[in-house]
Amino acid sequence: MKRSQTQLELEVENMGAHLNAYTSREQTVYYAKCFSQDLERSVEILADILRNSRLRNVEIERERGVILREMQEVEQNLQEVVFDHLHAGAFRGTSLARTILGPIENINSIQRNDLVSYIEEHYRGPRMVLAGAGGVEHERLVELGNKYFGDLKTVDKDLMIEPGRFVSSYQDIRDERMSMVFGALAVEGASWTHPDNIPLMVANTLIGQWDRTHGVGINAPSRLAQTLGLNARVQSFQAFNTCYKDTGLVGVYFVCEQAGAMTVVDAITQQWIDLCENITEEEVERGKRSLLTNMLLMLDGSTPICEDIGRLVFDPDFIVYYVNAD
Repeated sequence: MKRSQTQLELEVENMGAHLNAYTSREQTVYYAKCFSQDLERSVEILADILRNSRLRNVEIERERGVILREMQEVEQNLQEVVFDHLHAGAFRGTSLARTILGPIENINSIQRNDLVSYIEEHYRGPRMVLAGAGGVEHERLVELGNKYFGDLKTVDKDLMIEPGRFVSSYQDIRDERMSMVFGALAVEGASWTHPDNIPLMVANTLIGQWDRTHGVGINAPSRLAQTLGLNARVQSFQAFNTCYKDTGLVGVYFVCEQAGAMTVVDAITQQWIDLCENITEEEVERGKRSLLTNMLLMLDGSTPICEDIGRLVFDPDFIVYYVNAD
């Protein structure tokens, strides 16, 4: 970078801005939150980070330690562990089966040349999105995008990106020291842009989530909560719909005592059958309204709005149209 790390941190702090980054299974995001008058400086800083990083060995070693500590934190989060194993089984043999941080062997062995090669191959114009939300005009953002990213190389050749491929699997990872079962039951879902994704989102909303500490059982709107709320061995469940470019996972994450595991699995399976055979129009309408409400609540700030734009999933009118469709 034209700036050192210290200079970068000082400049961002003096602007009163916030700079961060994260990686998911399909995308890497760098974002800045700033005052409207500092928009160009923030875009220029992002361009400097993406295009001019020096990648010094001492910085790589420091970041290696950070990633290893993050890995330890992830391993303490049992829900994250369950979903990593779920992906490893459901997408076995594809890139979606890998964890976000990667195996410890790769973290310990990655070198500067590996990073440079990856950046040169993947950080190309057609693979990048510059998004903004809040006090920013579209025309101004386009102008800044052309100024700071317009000369990026295009992709010389098509990248060999393997598609996600769902396979059925079963994983049972035992730890006799633990009294509770942390598990997930899932089936293949749909991609972000597949028309079936909207019905799956509505169904997912109808299943909902439940926790014993909520004090809601037979009076819950969710049929699954009404069933499992009467079982003292069940602690919680949460429906999920995880979408990727060409596939997805739909299922329920649950926590229960060992003796209640099969009861939970049977109840989830029966709930899926009921959604196919015994769902009422009133319940569907309730699910659609709840889904729209949840989607709007998720877009409660500039950061989630930018993320939504950046994914280029749907046009907002497209979502509202299909959720309200018969």
